[in-house]
Amino acid sequence: MNEISQFSYGISVLEISYVIASVLFVIGLKMLSHPLSARRGNSLAAIGMGMAIIATILFHQKDGKPIGNIGFILAAIGIGTVIGWVIAKKVKMTAMPQLVSFFNGMGGAAAALISIMEFPHVRPELIAEHGMANGHVLAILIGLMIGTVSWAGSMIAFGKLDGWIGDMRIKAMKYVNLTIMAILIGFIVFIMTRQVQASAELMPYVYLMFAIAVVYGVLFVMPIGGADMPVVISLLNSFTGVAAAMGGFLYNNQAMLTGGILVGSAGTILTILMCKAMNRSLLNVIVGVFGGGGQAAGGEEGTVKEVSVTDAAVLLSYSKKVVIVPGYGLAVAQAQHLCHDLDKLLAEKGVEVKYAIHPVAGRMPGHMNVLLAEADVPYEQLVESDEINPDLPNTDVLVVIGANDVVNPAAEDDPSSPIYGMPIIMARDARNIIVMKRGMGKGYAAIENMLFFNPKTRMLFGDAKSTLQNLVNEVKSL
Repeated sequence: MNEISQFSYGISVLEISYVIASVLFVIGLKMLSHPLSARRGNSLAAIGMGMAIIATILFHQKDGKPIGNIGFILAAIGIGTVIGWVIAKKVKMTAMPQLVSFFNGMGGAAAALISIMEFPHVRPELIAEHGMANGHVLAILIGLMIGTVSWAGSMIAFGKLDGWIGDMRIKAMKYVNLTIMAILIGFIVFIMTRQVQASAELMPYVYLMFAIAVVYGVLFVMPIGGADMPVVISLLNSFTGVAAAMGGFLYNNQAMLTGGILVGSAGTILTILMCKAMNRSLLNVIVGVFGGGGQAAGGEEGTVKEVSVTDAAVLLSYSKKVVIVPGYGLAVAQAQHLCHDLDKLLAEKGVEVKYAIHPVAGRMPGHMNVLLAEADVPYEQLVESDEINPDLPNTDVLVVIGANDVVNPAAEDDPSSPIYGMPIIMARDARNIIVMKRGMGKGYAAIENMLFFNPKTRMLFGDAKSTLQNLVNEVKSL
């Protein structure tokens, strides 16, 4: 009786811990919606995860026996913690998209390994009663498929973002990917309709399904152009969440289920928003046929006009409204702090300064928000592109720092452009435009930007960090 009471007590504590962890996940996610509370929300979610892990180690039991291999589990947690801490501390802001892809891929890999390890251990009595067509097997196979695709796709995304993997563009890729997806679904149906005594008999098919899912994950991401990577990162993130949720179903683990559902649903919603921001369809994302380079019709036209640092400083200092459009180039130069110094100096002179944030500026969702938050730019100064566009005709100076595709008029003017139809920041509507760039190189979508030849545009060439430092000095001297 005493052993039964202890067992019931352990189960109760475990379930309560999972519920508390789930609540902390929800609260933490909610707090991530604002920079002022994001750090605290992240900490609350981490506490919830830690609580779930500790409770599992202490109270989880299988067939009345406590969890084993505690030493290996603690060693793995310790090693993973150290590696994750060191990587997160040393990563540069420019490499943040790669880090997100890599960590997301590790989550997908973990979900896939769980499925591979659990499939041979499907309970014989469950198979005897329902056959292989049961929810337990379905959760395992879906987790395997989605987790593997997330892992393989995230690794390819990591390589593409880091520059050592290029694009692979084949017109028939759409049909190839759809065929592979149909094969994967066919494998799930095939495995679940087999009549076997033990699930281990079907392991060769599981391994084959894993291999096909790896191929699909690679081919799914390979054709996607760099300018469209924010959508891919968001989608792969949602995949990992769904795979983790399958693990929650598998183990009847409320914390794992809640965390997976939150990540999966948030990633899916963000993916839809990213697709809308880039005028892409979700189906095209899934089959991997969108994005890429191309050449805007017309090529180079007009004359490029330059502006000196002194003239730019004067123009900014005597303006009433200034809008700054940050892009990946600002992150590369690590000039966000100097940019904030400039906007504070202009504010002291009575200039109203806002930042126009495009949803897909940079190489991951929210890249510019994270970049500027690191420099302590007040959240109130960050304005989404669709909100700030109506006010741009009343803006005295618009400053583009390292951004390209998100201000490219080809999205509205050139039907042959690969970014045609993508909502952009209407930079050309401003009264004066200053574009800060190293040179006349094309953006991540590899197309010409006709904004550079606009009569109202002045080019301020040079490294963003040194140029902003010179601008700060000039504004101070006025």
